[in-house]
Amino acid sequence: MSDGPPVIGLQREREVLTVALQTHRHVVLEGPPGTGKSTLLRAVAGEVGRDVVFVEGNAELTPARLVGSYDPAAVMAEGYVPGSFTDGPLLTAMRGSGLLYLEELNRIPEETLNVLITVLTEGEIAVPRLGTVRAAAGFRLIAAMNPFDAIGTARVGQAIADRMCRVVLGYQDEAAEREIVASVTGARPRPVALAVALVRATRGHRDLRTGSSVRGAIDLVLLLDGLLRLRGLAGLEDDGAREAARDALHAALSGRIRVTEGVERTPEAVLDEILDQVWPVGAAPPDPSPGAPPSPAGDGPGKAGGLPPEAAGPDSGGARRERPARRGPRQTARRELQLRHAAFDEVSPEVGELDEEAFAGLMGADPDAAAALLADLATATDRELRAAARRLAARVFVQVGRVGAARARGTRRLVTGRGGDGELDLDRTLERWSGPWPPAPEDVATRRWAGARRAVCLVVDRSGSMSGLGVAIAAVAAAGVVLAAGERLGTSVLAFADRVEVLQQQGRHRSAEDLVLALVGLRGHGTTDLAAALRAAAGQLRTAAHADERLVVLLSDCLATAGGDAASALGGIDRLDVLCPLPGGTAEEEALAASRALAARGGGSVAPVRSLADLGPALTRLLG
Repeated sequence: MSDGPPVIGLQREREVLTVALQTHRHVVLEGPPGTGKSTLLRAVAGEVGRDVVFVEGNAELTPARLVGSYDPAAVMAEGYVPGSFTDGPLLTAMRGSGLLYLEELNRIPEETLNVLITVLTEGEIAVPRLGTVRAAAGFRLIAAMNPFDAIGTARVGQAIADRMCRVVLGYQDEAAEREIVASVTGARPRPVALAVALVRATRGHRDLRTGSSVRGAIDLVLLLDGLLRLRGLAGLEDDGAREAARDALHAALSGRIRVTEGVERTPEAVLDEILDQVWPVGAAPPDPSPGAPPSPAGDGPGKAGGLPPEAAGPDSGGARRERPARRGPRQTARRELQLRHAAFDEVSPEVGELDEEAFAGLMGADPDAAAALLADLATATDRELRAAARRLAARVFVQVGRVGAARARGTRRLVTGRGGDGELDLDRTLERWSGPWPPAPEDVATRRWAGARRAVCLVVDRSGSMSGLGVAIAAVAAAGVVLAAGERLGTSVLAFADRVEVLQQQGRHRSAEDLVLALVGLRGHGTTDLAAALRAAAGQLRTAAHADERLVVLLSDCLATAGGDAASALGGIDRLDVLCPLPGGTAEEEALAASRALAARGGGSVAPVRSLADLGPALTRLLG
């Protein structure tokens, strides 16, 4: 049996994993942090008597570190013989009938993951100079990943996913989490019940994109117990115990939770609200008897998955307010916004007012509806409302764009150079070296991850019915492009209809907030001259003298109504990718066909964009 902690709950998942190993399947365990993926694997491996070889997945895991490499000193003494080769974790597991456990699968570079394809399919791998290594009968690959983490991750390629079974783990129920915390901490039932109730409440709070795992409850109990002893308190019933719980809560959970993009609250403020709901001021501490903890104010989508699977609608934040009387010349504009957006009266209950708390609730329940409303409010005839909406849009759209612009896996490649940092390339070093050992630093060849210098121009189509969600998507895309800029990525932004407007010149800095404010002021008008836009983009890219690759990201349905053939204007553009907005309707197929045709001529790809949720992965893939 396993020497690790016992598995509590997860009976179905345990059975599926056990049978998968018995039937010679490779498995990926998928779930948020703290759901017991590693514990489950250790327990099952112990039951079947298998050794587990652990590998931490990260952006620096090279094929050589995974597979193994020749030892330079041994090669100099004996040559490229099998005894000179040092097995990496993959070959160690393959030769030893063990389980190779890859943590954080979606953080591993694509070039490294490709090494696994023949291993998963044929059970063997061809290693240069060493030959073919075949896996022993008991070898299995078990991977784990958190699909909800957007930072430094990317989607696992279909070539890998198609060769593995998938077991999804979720959070255990309340009773199981209490048992887990109690078994790890040895604490009394009351602090365990309090900690579990607080942690579970973070997963359902409307202002939180990501809640805490059971690890947070464990830390909370240990910190609370220590603070009570340090302050001379016997238990939660003593005066001052609630303040100790608050301090422990902030320390244990504030770094684990993630506030929803666009919500202007600190993690500590959200935790204070949750504490007030679970343990109100002046009340006795929660009863440790089994039962559901009180739901915090603002129940919503704060689970580990980020955006909710379904929109809760404009009334999810509470009862609707009384609609105040309308008067003055702004009434017609407000009436138009009322008809267009069901949540308008919640977000702007009176003339000149923008209720940011109500907007935050809508953002949590239905991000697309909230973004479309905010974009339209930014051009309202109500001057005070318009100014407030523009200030809020600059914050919200930049925050959402920052998430979308996270680095994608697979944009870097292993390159060989002289000296410097990196992993020794023994073959290249021996090819260059002809003198005494060890070679001089300038004769040493190393491999490191590197990326090419690129120039990217985002071209936004502002013709036609540019409003609402279309404006929001354009603003977030522009913010994402600007935020992704760096030493190896230069950016520019254009907007076009029948003429082209330069919003950010190539190589010139403009803050993401300023760019968003410029874009939310745009409204659709005029014809669509794609050719003129592409020529202007090529002109911007020509100024990037040191770029190795010049790319255009076109946010358009590609249905030109003016100018010449757009494909004839692709000179100077190395690749054209299209983000095709698809708000619904009969023109979708026509827009997709036109986008695919133009992207194919430009050597790029098409990413349909129906919502803000589609935009982040597309930007990550194109800009990483």
